[in-house]
Amino acid sequence: MDTEKLQQDKKIDVEAILKDLDKYRPRRRGWTWRKAAASKKLGHFSYSDASEPLKKYAPLPSAKYFGDIDPQPAPVITTEIASGRFEDDIRRMRMAAWHGADHIMVIRTAGQSHIDGLIEGTPQGVGGVPITRKQIRAQRKALDMIEDEVGRPVNYHSYVSGVAGPEVAVLFAEEGINGAHQDPQYNVLYRNINMVRSFVDACESKKIMAWADMAQIDGAHNANATAREAWKVMPELIVQHSINSLFSAKVGIKNSNICLSTVPPTAPPAPCVFMDLPYAVALRELCRDYRMRAQMNTKYMEASARENTVTHVLNILVSKLTSSDIQSTITPDEGRNVPWHIYNVEACDTAKQAFMGLDGLMEMVELKNEGPLREKAREIKERACLFMEEILEAGGYFKAVEEGFFVDSGCYPERNGDAIIRKSDAGVGAGTVYQRDEDYLAPVTAHYGYNNVAQYDPSAAGNPSKLIGGCTFEKPEKIVYIDELDPSDNVNVRMEETAKYRNTSLLKPEMEWSADGIVMVNMFLPAGKRVAEAAALEFAAKMNLQDPEIINLEVMQEAEGVRIELKGRLPFDVDTSKLVIPPLPEILSDDEIRADVKAHPLKVVCGTVGEDEHSVGLREIIDIKHGGIERFGIEVNHLGTSVPVEKLVDAAIEMNAEAILASTIISHDDIHYKNMKRIHELAVEKGVRDRLIIVAGGTQVAPKLAVEAGMDAGFGRGTHGIDVATFLIKKRREKRNK
Repeated sequence: MDTEKLQQDKKIDVEAILKDLDKYRPRRRGWTWRKAAASKKLGHFSYSDASEPLKKYAPLPSAKYFGDIDPQPAPVITTEIASGRFEDDIRRMRMAAWHGADHIMVIRTAGQSHIDGLIEGTPQGVGGVPITRKQIRAQRKALDMIEDEVGRPVNYHSYVSGVAGPEVAVLFAEEGINGAHQDPQYNVLYRNINMVRSFVDACESKKIMAWADMAQIDGAHNANATAREAWKVMPELIVQHSINSLFSAKVGIKNSNICLSTVPPTAPPAPCVFMDLPYAVALRELCRDYRMRAQMNTKYMEASARENTVTHVLNILVSKLTSSDIQSTITPDEGRNVPWHIYNVEACDTAKQAFMGLDGLMEMVELKNEGPLREKAREIKERACLFMEEILEAGGYFKAVEEGFFVDSGCYPERNGDAIIRKSDAGVGAGTVYQRDEDYLAPVTAHYGYNNVAQYDPSAAGNPSKLIGGCTFEKPEKIVYIDELDPSDNVNVRMEETAKYRNTSLLKPEMEWSADGIVMVNMFLPAGKRVAEAAALEFAAKMNLQDPEIINLEVMQEAEGVRIELKGRLPFDVDTSKLVIPPLPEILSDDEIRADVKAHPLKVVCGTVGEDEHSVGLREIIDIKHGGIERFGIEVNHLGTSVPVEKLVDAAIEMNAEAILASTIISHDDIHYKNMKRIHELAVEKGVRDRLIIVAGGTQVAPKLAVEAGMDAGFGRGTHGIDVATFLIKKRREKRNK
């Protein structure tokens, strides 16, 4: 089905996507891996491990210094979504794809694992999205448009778990889902689903996933997210990975689509790379036939985005050293449990930046074959093999679970007695598995096990759905599409509530859902923790923030103060039609500036004023090396740093300069504006103010305040040489024309 093309400068039209969903059909199925870049050269640089670049993208902030290139790493990049409103998640998907994500994981509500059938309609979720046919179709349809826009396939993913696993797998195969979590051990250990039921369901689910060519990710990482001392469960993790991987291969999923969800078991301040790297090496050597999906450690997450980002980067270093195929980017803000758009995007950028910064690393270093790395990796593999042998001796997986082998925080063979224990005859769905009759028949395309077709039609033995003219996999018109069941809790009602923010000039901040009004405030309070907490909430109330909540608190020093991050809701909006928006400044072309300077030579005096020793910013503006004003033929006389304001004015007079450029970074006690005012006053006193163009710049300079201090112009953060040159030429023309 053809989809509307997105326009870069227009919002994605969610209402249009929701229209005619009953007629939508996914245009492809199956997982797509990244392709190696055809050329190693991009901009000024050569890359060893880059994949094909995007057609449209949002580059890293620093890319502006390198021609706005956006090299893409080799691993597939994941972002996970869990806002509860799928219509808002569509917009997040587009943002994430522009920043490099090509694996969109949609997290189901936890309770959905215990529902014994498919959910229809769209009840709003908390901590996840209720997976429904409508939600899946809308998002897959949107992703068709998004992948056309960015120029790369975008894999769509959810979870085949719970007692409705086979039904969910059918839904996913019908609707073009490209990847899914499926691991019967997850059901048993973390959802208390009966063991027999879970493994029988898994056979059917995995068979369907194999037909749909889905990538399958396992759930072993939940052991180190659950165990009391996660760094000790490394042997068990390998065992869980091995059980599910071989099971999946036996059912029919191809090895290249079997992905191990690996998680480094530690986080700083533990010596995490020293501990995690041997585990990663051991896992890859034992399970070398399968793919590796690396996820960052979430067990030890707190609410500090800075701390979690560092952990994320260290985890990516391990991924780089061990060639992961998929890099998950669970938002480093997960510790706050606030699923905000910006953190999904930032996490994708973190992965992209880290991987491309590490490009070519393996051409310069190699993992040692002797020493602690190999010794520890061998030890982990030996413990894992012994663990598997004991499972067999105990009577198999079911017996091992009953005896508390799994999610015990001891390092095998040590046991701490804190394992998850389940009984094979108990749990959700116990007693619901029945032996098939001898003449059992399921006239469907993808089905596991005995299927007595030949007695009905020998020609259908290899294609059972032929008996019914094709099942929903071949004949999607047989699918019964249900739109909405709940008249008050559905996407149409939610969209209507926020319609004015899409269809009028009204604007409201948002962090999670459309027009939710949520903002975040950072503050430092020189008080103790308890006082700071109470005071922060009072400040929020005085700022007119509704429902204020502290989402992060870090004590800088017990007696000196606390850093607080606080969120709240703004109870008002802004009408953009009433805003006074200044026009973009006109930037003269290089040729026009050079021609003007050639016809009317221009001399300037510059320096960093006062007691300020900063020089990099001014060098960026003047030096030809950095594209500064020298490249236009302007004569620059640089007086250096810590230049007294008197010297700056005197030098301009002595050299018969037409302009003074004053750089100022230090802003304590508004010293930067005081120095500007003094430069202006000195020029007036010496009778040269009318013939001089005086400008000031620096990261702390506000243009309006600079003019109020007597400058002809002020330049703040993000200024380039051409901006200053344009102003000088235009101002000089004004003077000539008077």
